[in-house]
This record gives sequence, C-alpha cells and structure tokens, in this order.
Amino acid sequence: MFVILGYLVTFGSVFGVFIAHGGNIKVVLEALPFEMITIGGAAAGAFVVNNQPKVLKATMAMLPQVLKGNKYTKARYMELLAMLYEILQKARKEGLMAIEADVESPQDSEIFKKFPTVGTDHHVLEFTTDYLRMMVSGNLNAHEIEALMDSEIDTHHQEAHAPVAALTRLAGALPAFGIVAAVLGVVNTMGSVGQPPAVLGGMIASALVGTFLGILLAYGLVEPLAGLLEQKAEDAGKEFACIKSTLLASMQGYNPSTAIEFGRKVLFSGDRPSFSELESHVKGKK
Repeated sequence: MFVILGYLVTFGSVFGVFIAHGGNIKVVLEALPFEMITIGGAAAGAFVVNNQPKVLKATMAMLPQVLKGNKYTKARYMELLAMLYEILQKARKEGLMAIEADVESPQDSEIFKKFPTVGTDHHVLEFTTDYLRMMVSGNLNAHEIEALMDSEIDTHHQEAHAPVAALTRLAGALPAFGIVAAVLGVVNTMGSVGQPPAVLGGMIASALVGTFLGILLAYGLVEPLAGLLEQKAEDAGKEFACIKSTLLASMQGYNPSTAIEFGRKVLFSGDRPSFSELESHVKGKK
C-alpha cells in the first residue's frame, strides 16, 4: 500500500508539476515508448550480464515482497520467543534427550505445532533445530556453536543482500542509459538539420526525454526499491540473531525465562515486546 502510494506521489509530482507549469505532455508521451525500449532493453541486458543466475532468481523472488507488509512484527517475535521458551523448558525439566524427537521431526512435534506462524517457517525451523541438535549431541561448546551461528548468519546476510546490490547497481546505470538514448536522439536530430526549427525543436525535446527518464527511473523507481528490500533483509537477519542469543544463553546455563530475555533484547525497539507482554504471552501458551 505504502509502496504504491509513494510511487503515485513521486510520479504524480513530477508529471503533475510539468503539466501545471505549461509543459507539453504530448511530447513526452510520443517519445516515451522509444526511449523506454532503449533504456529498459539496455538496462535489462546489462542486468542479466552483471548478475549470476542465482542472483537473478533471488531478485525475481524478492520483488513481490515489496507489495507485502512486514511479517516481522511484535506478534511474530512473541510467538518465536514463546516457542523457544517451551522447547528449552522441556529440555531443562526432562533433559536434552527429551527434545531429540522434536528436533529430528519438527513437523510432527507437538511443541512446534502450537506455533503456526514460526513453527511452519522452513528457515526458522531449520536454523533452530540444527543448533538444538548440536546442543543435544553435546560435542560442541557455546563458543564453537556461536562461531558457527555467526558464519551461517553472515552467509544468510550475503545471500539476502545480493539482490539489493544488484538493484543498486542497476539504479546507478540507468542515468547513463538515459544519456545513451539522448545522444542517439541528438544524432538523429543532427541528421535532420534541414528541417524547420519547429520540427528540430520537437526532435531535441524527444531526445532529452531519454535523459529525464533515465534519472527518474533510477532515483524514483529502482533505488527506493533496493532500499526497501535492504530493510526487509535486515529484519529477516534480526530473527536469526534473536534465536542465536536465546540458544546461547541457554547453553551458558541460564533458565528459559532468562534466555528468552537475551533474545528479546536484540530485537529492534519498534518490534520488541515489553517484558510484561512477553511474560503474559509465554504463560498463555503453557
């Protein structure tokens, strides 16, 4: 909703003021198809050359997310921390081996089934159960697991930011492709110097539309898109950091109530539940 509204304000302001100031929108509309094909085609081709197939695929997969709301809400984090509390509480009361079945078959676990949002998220389950499995095996200490978690989170961060970097590079290239389109328009105009001034003026105006479109598409369309995806990637990484802090606190001997407090503290302030909110939610899940 906000993305569409933002684009409407951006493009509405640019073209609205142009028309209100007496600009001839017909000139822009007549040049638009040709300039868009030149700029868009060149940008698309360069985008494909500049990125590996996995980055192209990831970018296409991430783009629909811009129209969706942020799923990393306070309610989701409370559910995540309540799930971690319950699994850690079971391990504390019955021993680590008691959660082995939950870890090995999370889809059949009664604990994970109680949390329909995070308990069915493939990435959350895989990250959580992988390190719970290491805790059950007892072969690694907290420092070794922390280093492994950091490596995995760093890998996730790089993968999530690859589409962001690709779109940022595209935004940087669009003004240059706009200049290319404009130069071709000027070349076309110079080849028609015998035409009347009114005709030459129209041709020059059409050529300048290329420069205008390149800049507008770069800073009004693509770069804001990259910025939004970057913020969403940061939110996704924060969830893993929350799980990491909670599990490490448990490994260091803290009880489940204190361990989830470690996890709560790493969350962004706008999404972080208060101590009393989390405590009430956890008690309600018992």
